[in-house]
Amino acid sequence: MTAGAPRRYLHGWPPRGGRVHGGGAVEAGQSRSEQRTGLLNGIAAYGMWGLVPLFWPLLKPAGAGEILAHRMVWSLAVVGVTLLFVRRWAWAGELLRNPRRLALVTVAAAVITVNWGVYIWAVNAGHVVEASLGYFINPLVTIAMGVLLLGERLRPAQWAAVGVGLTAVLVLAFGYGQPPWISLCLAFSFATYGLAKKKVNLGGLESLAAETAIQFVPALAYLLWIGAQGESTFGDGAGHATLLAATGLVTAIPLVCFGAAAIRVPLSTLGLLQYLAPVFQLLLGVLYFHEAMPPERWAGFALVWLALTLLTWDALRTARQGRIALAEQEARATAPETVPEANLQPQQQPQAQTQAQTQTQPETDPRREPAA
Repeated sequence: MTAGAPRRYLHGWPPRGGRVHGGGAVEAGQSRSEQRTGLLNGIAAYGMWGLVPLFWPLLKPAGAGEILAHRMVWSLAVVGVTLLFVRRWAWAGELLRNPRRLALVTVAAAVITVNWGVYIWAVNAGHVVEASLGYFINPLVTIAMGVLLLGERLRPAQWAAVGVGLTAVLVLAFGYGQPPWISLCLAFSFATYGLAKKKVNLGGLESLAAETAIQFVPALAYLLWIGAQGESTFGDGAGHATLLAATGLVTAIPLVCFGAAAIRVPLSTLGLLQYLAPVFQLLLGVLYFHEAMPPERWAGFALVWLALTLLTWDALRTARQGRIALAEQEARATAPETVPEANLQPQQQPQAQTQAQTQTQPETDPRREPAA
C-alpha cells in the first residue's frame, strides 16, 4: 500500500461515519460512489463477456483459426497503445529478468490460446449452451485444482459443491451420449490460466500484453501463411476487415472494466458477478440461437447451479466471518487500556502513604527523590 492511500476494508467502505482508522478521513459518500463505479464496471465487464457470442458469428466466413489469430494480433496492438498512453512499462524489464515468471506467462499464453480457440469454434459451430456450461463449472474445477496441485484444504460445503458438480458432469455426459468435452476443455484451460496468472502476479493489462506478445509471432505467421494460400478473408471488404480488427477491442475493453471493478468492490461481489457471463451465454444459446435443451441437460444444469449455490453461500458466510473478525480486531486495537478499580485500590494506598511520609521527612532522607 502506498503512502497516503486510503485503507481498504473487506466490505468495501470505511467504518460508519466515513472515518478511516490509521490516517486521514474519507467521506462515506465518496466511498459509496467508488463502490458504485466498481459495481457498474463489473457488470459491464461480465455483461460484455456474456454477450460476446453475438460478435463471433459476424466474422464469418472467417474460420475459428483466422479469428483467433486476428484476436491475438489486434489485442497486442490495443493493449500496447493503452500501456504507452498510461506509461506502464517497468514491469516488462522485471519480467524478462525472471525466467520462472516468463515461463509461467508462456504457459498462460498457451492455455488461453486453447481457451479462446475452442470458445470461438464452439460459438460459431452452434454449441453456445455447452460453452456456457464450461464457465459455470469453472469455479468448481478451480477448487479441485487447488486441492490436487496446491494442497489446499476444503471446507465441508466446498466438498459438497465439488461432489454435486461431478454428479452434474456425469448426468450431462449421459444426456449428450459422451462427456461434455467443450465444457470441460473450457473449464480446465481457464482454471489452468488462472493458476498461472496467480503465480505470475501481473496486472490485467500487463498480463494480456505479455501473453499476446508471446502469441503475436505465430499468429502473424499464420495470417501471412493463409494469405499466401489465398484463404484469408481479411480482404473481403472494409467492413469485414474492420470487424476482424475490432477483436482487439472486444478483448481489451472488458478487461479494462474488470480491472476498474477489481480495485473497488469486494471479492465476494466479483464472485457473484462472474456468473453473469455464463447466464447471458445460456440465455443466448436457448432464446437467440435456439439450441436444444432436453430434460437431461436441464437436470445437469440444475445440479451445477445447486453446486454453485453451495459454493456462493459458503463464500459469503466465510467473508462475513472475516469481516466480523476484522471488526473485533480493530475494536481491540483502538480500545483504551483500562485497569479495574479493584486492582488500582491496593496500589494507590502505598503511594498515598509514601507521599504523606515524604512531606514529613527531612531534606536528607535518602528515600526522597532528588529535585529535578
